[in-house]
This record gives sequence, C-alpha cells and structure tokens, in this order.
Amino acid sequence: MLSGGSITLFHVRGIRVGVDWSWFLVLFLVIFYMSGFYSDLLGEPTSEFGPYALAVASAIGFFGSILLHEFGHAVVAVRNGIGISSIQLWIFGGLARMERDTDSPGTEFKVAAAGPAVTALIVFVLAGFGLALAGPDDFSRAMVFDPDAETSGVLAVVAWLCTVNALVLVFNLLPAFPMDGGRIVRAIAWWRTGDRSSATRFAARLGQGFAYLFIGGGLFWIMIGDVFNGVWLILIGMVINGSARAATVQTAITSRIEGVRVADVMDDDPVAIPDDMSVERALDEYFLRYRWPWFPVVDAAQRFRGLLERDRADEVPEINRSSSRVGELLDGALDGLHVSEDAPLDSLLGNQNLRRFGALIAVDADGRLAGVITAEQVGRALRDATVASR
Repeated sequence: MLSGGSITLFHVRGIRVGVDWSWFLVLFLVIFYMSGFYSDLLGEPTSEFGPYALAVASAIGFFGSILLHEFGHAVVAVRNGIGISSIQLWIFGGLARMERDTDSPGTEFKVAAAGPAVTALIVFVLAGFGLALAGPDDFSRAMVFDPDAETSGVLAVVAWLCTVNALVLVFNLLPAFPMDGGRIVRAIAWWRTGDRSSATRFAARLGQGFAYLFIGGGLFWIMIGDVFNGVWLILIGMVINGSARAATVQTAITSRIEGVRVADVMDDDPVAIPDDMSVERALDEYFLRYRWPWFPVVDAAQRFRGLLERDRADEVPEINRSSSRVGELLDGALDGLHVSEDAPLDSLLGNQNLRRFGALIAVDADGRLAGVITAEQVGRALRDATVASR
C-alpha cells in the first residue's frame, strides 16, 4: 500500500510502518556491496547463492535493527502520552513521527535516549553471540573485516551487524540536533535553563556546526579519492543542517506564542453529541443541521468519549439507526484526539491529528469537554503574535 509517498509495510498497534522510495537505493547498495564482500571472504563467485543469501540476511538484519531503534523511541513516547503516527525507513535511517512535541526535559531525554539504548542492547547481544560462537580473537578480527580471518558466513554476518550497529550508536550520539545525541543535549539544556526555546536554539546551532564538519570532511574525502563516502557524508551534513535550520525557524515562531494556553484561544461553547443518543437522531439533528464532518461525543457527566465522524454514522444500516447508540460507534481510542485546556499552544504546532481533523478537543483536569481548538485559531494566534512583535 502507498501512503504519503511511501510504501506501507505493516501496522503495529495503530502505528504505520513504511519505507520511503529512497530506502530501496540503500537496500540495493547494501546487498550489492555485501555480496562482493562475502564472495571474497568465502572464496566463492558472486554468482553462487551463498554470498547473495548472506548479503540479503545482512540487509534484513541492518534495517531490522534500525526499525527496533525507532520502536525504542516510539514505545517510550507512547508511555509518556505522546502518540506515534508512523515509523518510516528512508535513505538515512529511520524516523518515528510523534504527534506532538515533548512537554518536559525529562520526557525529551527519555524519548531521545530510548533509541540508542535499544541499539546498544543489539550490539551487546550480537557481541555476546559472536564471542560464544568464535571466541574473542576470531570475533574481533571478523569485526574489523580482516580478510585473513578464519570465519564462517554466519559469524561474518553477526560481526558485520555488530560493527555497523556500533557505528550507528556512536553516530547517533553525536550532539548534532536533530539526531538523538542533539536531542539529549537539548533535554539537558532545557533542564538547566528551564527554557525550551533557548535550549532548542542552542542544540540547533550545535547541530549546524557538526553539519559543516560533515560537509568539510566529505569534501576532504573526495579530494583524496574516496568519492562515494565523501558524497555520502556531505549529504548527511546537508540533511542535518537543513533540519537544524528548520528547528531554529520553528523555535522563533513558537517563542511568539510562549505563555499562551489552549484555553486562551479555544471555542469554549462547543456542540457535542450525547453518547446515549440514537444514530438516527445524531444524523438528523447534528450532521444534517450543522453539515460538519465530525462531532465530539460526551457522556452524561460531560466527559469526552471520542469523535463521531459522519462516514462512521452513515455505515449503520438505516433499519438499525433508531436502535443504535452513538456511544456504540466509538472505538475508545482517545490518544491524540484531545488536549488539556491548560496545554501550551505551541505544543499543538506539530500535532498530526490537528492537521487531519482540523481541530482538537480541549478537556479539563477531570476529562470533561471544555472546548474545541481549531487549526485556524492556532494560525490566527500566530499571526496576531507576529504582528504584535513588530
């Protein structure tokens, strides 16, 4: 299945896992390069099935470890109340898309550190397996790709995966925002200063510094004849620089609405459907009357229960609409559909459900419906803050 320019592989608890088209280029390069490597190592021609099978196993293992790395971020984010819309593999690795930004330095640190922690565990497990399989001397020689090492195909795959994951771990921990190390730096700066905006600016400037180092290093490698790795390093530097610059711009925007809460701009008199109302009445009295695509649903105590979309109500057969209740059509999945009325407005800027539905439900501390905050209201608050700051 195609989605947003990428191919959907599968879903895990509502999280879409997909691959960008650029991922196939890396897959091809890994299999092509590793087929030659295993062919030389085992003394078999590349036309034989053995080297190719080992190369495919290496590619699967490599991208599997990247996926586990991103799931590390995702699991910790979800446990801290942050929804994950998708995990996507692309030419430079993986990306777990959070539905909103972290709201505290502690959460930022835990989410950022979770991925490297998973990668470190993978390195530890692979190293333990390799040492048990071949002993420290042979395994260490296999890890540095010694052509004279006495090794089997399985040991070579384990050693390569251990080495490449160790390199990924070190690279990810570089303090270059928005990589994991840079996000950890932002969390620490945020904790020390209490100011997320200044912490983001500091981490972004550090990221840009590393980006220029990568670009300079890539140019040097090209000059000494290593064109492939040089171009690759330059591309990585350009991506990091672009992401760091984007973070700086976004921080400049969000700083203008710092201190503004959802309750300050929301509609505090929203129209809601009672959960015990029949689907027939909901269609007649709400959807046909207001012509809106969805409505919030509340129980007798005005607690928010979910959203009812027009298409979901239309799916109920006409003969059953008078006896079916609105509450029966809700799936109970509330994560990402509502926010606290006291949440800072800037926390909604990256919210995927705000883009999807055009609005989010605001609730009070007891989960009762307090209002509706729309994307238009957020945009208006940004424009007003921009004009006021001039």
